[in-house]
Amino acid sequence: MRLVIARCSVDYAGRLTAHLPSAPRLILVKADGSVSIHADDRAYKPLNWMSPPCTLKEGTGDEAGVWTVVNKAGEKLIITMEEILHDSSYELGVDPGLIKDGVEAHLQELLADRIEILGEGHTLIRREYPTAIGPVDILCRDADGGTVAVELKRRGDIDGVEQLTRYLELLNRDPHLAPVKGIFAAQEIKPQARVLATDRGIGCLVLDYDAMRGIEDDKLRLF
Repeated sequence: MRLVIARCSVDYAGRLTAHLPSAPRLILVKADGSVSIHADDRAYKPLNWMSPPCTLKEGTGDEAGVWTVVNKAGEKLIITMEEILHDSSYELGVDPGLIKDGVEAHLQELLADRIEILGEGHTLIRREYPTAIGPVDILCRDADGGTVAVELKRRGDIDGVEQLTRYLELLNRDPHLAPVKGIFAAQEIKPQARVLATDRGIGCLVLDYDAMRGIEDDKLRLF
């Protein structure tokens, strides 16, 4: 991971345009190729970012101090450096992944054991399928032999959809798995998360924890 603190301005050009005027900011360049720009507020959310796969080119000569990040769709994130205050790189290695709380971990175990909840003919490949950016909760195949990646949450919000989107981008680069579809599964899915998932072609599955434990079995719905 590379961390750069710089006074810079940022321009995004793609399906829409956006401009961040000059200010001191933190720029994160991760090993997966992603680039994100942060201010000293907004918690963990970046001001702007480019998800992988993308390429970063640092300008030289007359373009020195200009970083251009381009993704596979041709969208550009242009960072114009005015003053670099800090620039360092660290090798973090492979992350062991998030240790889930009891309910979320149990949901994963139950869904893996009852994979037919996703649809008739689904078969499990494995739980915690490893990737370079963390494990996918469940990887399986549908009745037609297509690969399906499932991200599980207790409460499904936009961040969970973004996480699954990153997994799908990575998994779809593997010719042995592609094409990979996504299902976002949670006990509760927020409306904004459902809209984002639908826009990205990701299915949403509402899970009833009691029903999956055999207490009641009539509230599982796949949208």
